[in-house]
Amino acid sequence: MERLTGLDAGFLYMETPTQHMHTLKIAILDPSTVPGGYSFQGVKEVLAERLHLLPPFRRRLVEVPFNLHHPVWIEDPDFDLDFHVRRVGVPAPGGQEELDELVSQIASHQLDRRHPLWELWVVEALEHGSIGFVSKIHHCMADGVKAAELLVNVFDTGPDAIAPAPPARPWRPEAIPSGAQLLGQAIVAMLRALVGVPALVKRTLGGFRAVARRRRSGAVSPPLPFSAPKMAFNTALTPHRWYVSTSLSLEEVKAVKSALGATVNDVVLAACAGALRRYFDARGDPVDRPLIAGVPVSTRTEEKGRLANSVSNLFASVPIDLDDPVARVTAVHEVMKGAKEQLNLLGVEMLADWSELTPPRPYAALNRMYSRWRLADRHRPPINLVISNVPGPPQPLYVGGAKLLSIYSMGPILENIGLNITVWSYLDQMNFGIVACRETMPDLRSLVGYLHDALAELMKAADSRRS
Repeated sequence: MERLTGLDAGFLYMETPTQHMHTLKIAILDPSTVPGGYSFQGVKEVLAERLHLLPPFRRRLVEVPFNLHHPVWIEDPDFDLDFHVRRVGVPAPGGQEELDELVSQIASHQLDRRHPLWELWVVEALEHGSIGFVSKIHHCMADGVKAAELLVNVFDTGPDAIAPAPPARPWRPEAIPSGAQLLGQAIVAMLRALVGVPALVKRTLGGFRAVARRRRSGAVSPPLPFSAPKMAFNTALTPHRWYVSTSLSLEEVKAVKSALGATVNDVVLAACAGALRRYFDARGDPVDRPLIAGVPVSTRTEEKGRLANSVSNLFASVPIDLDDPVARVTAVHEVMKGAKEQLNLLGVEMLADWSELTPPRPYAALNRMYSRWRLADRHRPPINLVISNVPGPPQPLYVGGAKLLSIYSMGPILENIGLNITVWSYLDQMNFGIVACRETMPDLRSLVGYLHDALAELMKAADSRRS
């Protein structure tokens, strides 16, 4: 039995019928090298022999009576692999658009909390004989970096790799703890957390004072929350997700980075700014103010390797108001540098430390009320969108003999923050997964073409700098 951290549990409390807090990983594989050929049963057998490398996949939630404290994980006594692994096909020709439509449907339904919080959809009938894996995982189980670590545990580095060694000790389910046991442990944990409150308050106040001094110094600082313009996707959510995907060249992104003295993440943010500028301009929406993006950053260390979520957030300007692509990169680079300095002044653990004190019942009730009454429609958004960039595997990977061709990720959208762009790199590609509500951005697929246009514009600017 293991208690969720406040950060992990927060993703549970945020969930409502319209605000789904799962993430998706979409893998496309070539099964032509699988010994004996592909079969759905073979997929389940390969997954079964590797479950010990995926510890969260056999754990289910148990809530504390009266929601007095964060829930606990136990090894599910009713675990059934067949419940979690599903088989589905897509209509011809089975290309990226058909797969994206299926992913949109899968993303539009919440996970069942009576079971471990994941599903794996095996997608057949993709073009070129490929097979797709769409894994839906609740955010309380893993952030982007943790998901990448789990992925490495499951995949092999060659097509002929031997099956992983069995676990040193056979897996054993746990009995569901009694209410009295859960209450007793919860009270002890709460008292321990409360002991640290005075020191936490002191650290927090010191961090805010340091940030205020820095902002007064005139240094470039990140934008403040609630200073963002309200855009079409900054509304109350619906349950219906609309997902699209595309890939950009990692080599080209790195070439722009080197030519303009920036980072890969700066170029990603600038490319998103260029694409969104085109998108809003085509709609006739104003592009005279920068947007604000939340940019998740990993705070994971070796000591925190077991944690499901170890992440904080930066606020970054997305300069859709700048016509010059080089100026966009420069603006992003300066703001991101300031945002990182500000995060260090506040303390990278401040969000996680305060989340330990989150009262489960009031916080969950507040989220449900906010969603049900569509309060997001009545005020400006704290930020406009989320843009996340996770470094993926740089070498070819295989599972059960099948070669991984590409992998995409989809993060959650939030009330009033209805656009999420998540990037995972793999080999020589940067794979973009973009999600919004179907009702607020029915033309979301146009953003795919605009991303390619934005990178081409940056490449042209980079070539001019080098010549």
